[in-house]
Amino acid sequence: MSKPKVAFYWCASCGGCEEAVVDLAEDILKVVGAVDIVFWPVALDFKREDVEAMADNSLAVAFINGAIRSSEQHEMVELLRRKAGLVVAFGSCAHLGGIPGLANTFRRADLIDEAYHKSLSVTDGNGTEPLEKTEVPEGTLTLPKLWDTVKTLDQVIKVDYYLPGCPPPVNLINGAIGSILKNELPPPGSVLAPDMALCEECERRATKPDKMAQREFLRPHQIKADPEKCLLAQGLLCLGPVTRKGCGAACVKGNMPCTGCMGPTSHVVDFGTKALTAMASLVDSNDDREIAAILDQIADPVGTFYRYSLPASLLHRSYQPEHAKGEK
Repeated sequence: MSKPKVAFYWCASCGGCEEAVVDLAEDILKVVGAVDIVFWPVALDFKREDVEAMADNSLAVAFINGAIRSSEQHEMVELLRRKAGLVVAFGSCAHLGGIPGLANTFRRADLIDEAYHKSLSVTDGNGTEPLEKTEVPEGTLTLPKLWDTVKTLDQVIKVDYYLPGCPPPVNLINGAIGSILKNELPPPGSVLAPDMALCEECERRATKPDKMAQREFLRPHQIKADPEKCLLAQGLLCLGPVTRKGCGAACVKGNMPCTGCMGPTSHVVDFGTKALTAMASLVDSNDDREIAAILDQIADPVGTFYRYSLPASLLHRSYQPEHAKGEK
């Protein structure tokens, strides 16, 4: 009996999700023993043509990480969708847009201008920018079209399940693969992680006051945090109360506040709004000016509260007139 065929693919992301698969350590041998990996470009020499040659629905599952920002990524995930019985959005970027999604606060032209002309790491010599088509003596060279907007995976194709996290914790990956092999999956559309807040699994939970009263919001470099006490009670902006558990509170164990990469629980529509209102509700003042002064201590509110979820949020991106013309 042939083994289930599995594919891994990487779109707009940092590569950490691919590392997470390797972090399975010796368990990866069990995975390789149980499934047949037929497409994993970052680790094995497979080509697009190999996928195109497969019969539709011949893949048991495609794990796709990264947000979608280019025509090439769009074509590849549509191809994998046709070939796979199940598609799993693997990691924060595929799930909610992730860090690449913060590019939605800028126009594409401004990003290219910064990357190719204004960045301190480049010399603005001849003003060369990447073009979608370039004529050379041998023919026409092409590059993928860079979209104006970063999208989540389920904004371009149907997604069956979500593995959250930046990157997904190894225990969740193992659990997801096991559930797929045993055909013991929850209802389609489920996030494959516990549906409770991170504070529930935080070892510092007992030190969290019943009633928080924030007079300040600190950044990690501004305080030598007590490694035993609740970070939020020490003034650090920890998003554990609004973030889904499942990572074992790994960042908090490292004495760093939770930044929300596991995303919201199923009861929350917009993670950033939930996080913002949760932190604002902790401010210990009834004076408008004082409240404003305390909240002004939060550097980069969009980058803080929507760090992993801007494309999936109700805001989605900053307004651009180009969208009225059908630009992606």
